[in-house]
Amino acid sequence: MDIHLIKREGHIHPFDERKVYASCYAACLSSHISNKSAEKIADKVTKEIKIWIKNKKQISSNTLFKQIGKTMKEYDKNAAFMYLTHRDVS
Repeated sequence: MDIHLIKREGHIHPFDERKVYASCYAACLSSHISNKSAEKIADKVTKEIKIWIKNKKQISSNTLFKQIGKTMKEYDKNAAFMYLTHRDVS
């Protein structure tokens, strides 16, 4: 099933779990977490998000963003802070 992500400007993109993983991984590294631990956290968060999003057909990017931040807090509060406060504005 394809899940559609609705961006802030209204554009629709397919959900890409690789982007979830990459953004979590980068936030972990920004928090000075080791590569190995960053990989584990990013993997766990990505798996939980995939379960959370499974039965949805579409979701706003902001809702997804908040859920990822909430899930990351369970594993590392500093990494979650980095994720939530260093958003790409491009």
